[in-house]
Amino acid sequence: MTTKTTQHLKGAEVEKRWILIDAEGVVVGRLASFIAMRLRGKHRADYTPNVDCGDHVVVINADKVKFTGRKLAQKEYFWHTGYPGGIKSRTAAKVLEGRFPERVLEKAVERMLPKESPLARQQMTHLRLYAGAEHPHSAQSPELVNFAGRNAKNARS
Repeated sequence: MTTKTTQHLKGAEVEKRWILIDAEGVVVGRLASFIAMRLRGKHRADYTPNVDCGDHVVVINADKVKFTGRKLAQKEYFWHTGYPGGIKSRTAAKVLEGRFPERVLEKAVERMLPKESPLARQQMTHLRLYAGAEHPHSAQSPELVNFAGRNAKNARS
């Protein structure tokens, strides 16, 4: 009688792909969960939790993402200055209008990865966000992924 064992990936055996996502008109949370799954490698049949087996993800038009409901005005991002009483906040609309609008999507993806983990920090380095439609990764020939989380009205246009 033979015993069946699960095959685990080694870091050197992983073949990483490059994918390109156009974020124009896509809901932030749905896109972030799709990206987090791709960064971790959970879409693969040979997924191993302790190995960085995810893909490289390039996102263009990150400034044109959308929020559902009244989140654009009501969702707040908090941070602390380190001084007593130094808690600060900014709404999602202010961040999207600001200097670095891609940080909205970056924070959403970062908060969907494992917390306080060296592996999560390594996986976040494989995410490239660009506010415009241009990106410098054409040499890697990323494959365009048609994001399935789009609603039918946006998919037709």
